[in-house]
Amino acid sequence: MSISRRSVRILGVASASAALTLGFAGNALACSIGEFSAEATCDGAKGVITVTDKDATGVEATITVFLENNGGDVRQVGEPQTVKGSATGESVSFSEDWEPNATYRVRVVAGKQVNADIKPNLTTPSKACATESPSPSPTPSETTPAPSDSASTPAESDTPTPSATESSSTAPATTTDNAPSPAAGSSNLAETGANSNTGMIAGIAGAFVIAGGGAVYYGMRRRGATNGR
Repeated sequence: MSISRRSVRILGVASASAALTLGFAGNALACSIGEFSAEATCDGAKGVITVTDKDATGVEATITVFLENNGGDVRQVGEPQTVKGSATGESVSFSEDWEPNATYRVRVVAGKQVNADIKPNLTTPSKACATESPSPSPTPSETTPAPSDSASTPAESDTPTPSATESSSTAPATTTDNAPSPAAGSSNLAETGANSNTGMIAGIAGAFVIAGGGAVYYGMRRRGATNGR
């Protein structure tokens, strides 16, 4: 069976169309830098840079983030991270306390298909993440604590405390060696009263009184006798 030139031409056109179609399909499914995006967000009071990969082919990509200043790299943010994209998107996050309006360069390397930066460079928001407010100081309690039993109840002593009367009556009198004790002097007078000269002096005084009275009586009689003459 011979094949005509017209049939060969038709087969050639069909093959070329199929190859072209497969080529477009392959390019459509290939990983590209346009499937990656970066965003600066906040996780509470901490800054975060998040990179999202929407490569439906799931080619593993390595993401590296650099802080930029005047078109040059200042430092690398953390360590590089890997991600396998999906149609819905897969993300990796870098902890970074970014400053407002700062610029970051995000580098993507995905096999032999992508080795480029996400364009344009990432610019952070003009407002920084909110700082955590300090914990309020505890309010002191207004309730007055009840006194303990040890503070209100005096400790009991085995030795009774002497009263003021007992202490004053039993306290010995303090005397000097040169001053005679009043109690000793009173005792000597009481003991020597019977042996003193008081009785003899009283007797002599009485005799003088009697003698004086007799002399007066005798004188008065003599004067009366003289006047009778």
